[in-house]
Amino acid sequence: MTEHVDTSPTPANGSRGGPARPAPGTPGIDVPDPRGRTGLDRHGRDLTGNDRVRVLDVEVLACDWSVLRRTTFDYRHSDGHWSREQRETYDRGDGATILLYDPDRRTVLLTRQFRLPAYVNGHPDGMLLEAAAGLLDGDDPREAIRREAAEETGRAVHDVEHVFDAFMSPGSVTERLGFFAAPYDASAPGTDTAGVAAEGEDIAVVELPFTEALDLVRTGAIADAKTIMLLQWAALDGPFGPSAVSPRGAR
Repeated sequence: MTEHVDTSPTPANGSRGGPARPAPGTPGIDVPDPRGRTGLDRHGRDLTGNDRVRVLDVEVLACDWSVLRRTTFDYRHSDGHWSREQRETYDRGDGATILLYDPDRRTVLLTRQFRLPAYVNGHPDGMLLEAAAGLLDGDDPREAIRREAAEETGRAVHDVEHVFDAFMSPGSVTERLGFFAAPYDASAPGTDTAGVAAEGEDIAVVELPFTEALDLVRTGAIADAKTIMLLQWAALDGPFGPSAVSPRGAR
């Protein structure tokens, strides 16, 4: 929801109608936060790609693992008038996700893990079926998703295909997610559980026929957006799409 604020001119020091300046010694601003970062209030101040937007101020509301900011900006509407707006953005870094598939057996490899935000927002038990995914943590997206696939499914993948990129919740979350796909070797040693225990991960590895996975999307049993997007890509343009070469004996 748009929050309109006072559109009268704001002095450079932000004294009238503007946010209070952070006190000296504020974590994430001029002293390190728990992750050793400073200057988090500078992010987004120097954007010049849209002349209808003038960023006035960026406040850091919280910075533990991720960063919650409130940005005040002037916006020129299509009819020419300006309004002053505020938005809160949640910055957790960019990430990547991958669909692992076996084209011969026509299966996909997913994970099942507990997701607290889904649980508190009405999911029956918070246990979501998902494609493997994770944050980049400064790595190249291809390298990051190979790492995440190994950690979350126990499978090493090599022929990684970049499918597309997408902003997953552009109204409030800055994350841009890289979507990938890769075949996996079903004959290689696998595992039923995976995850990094030190990070609190307890992940079940779930192999499903591709058609069953699509049915779970239709019934709502798969309710994770990135997984739905990858499964639909696979059905339209990917390894199980109309133009894909069917393996011998497949129907």
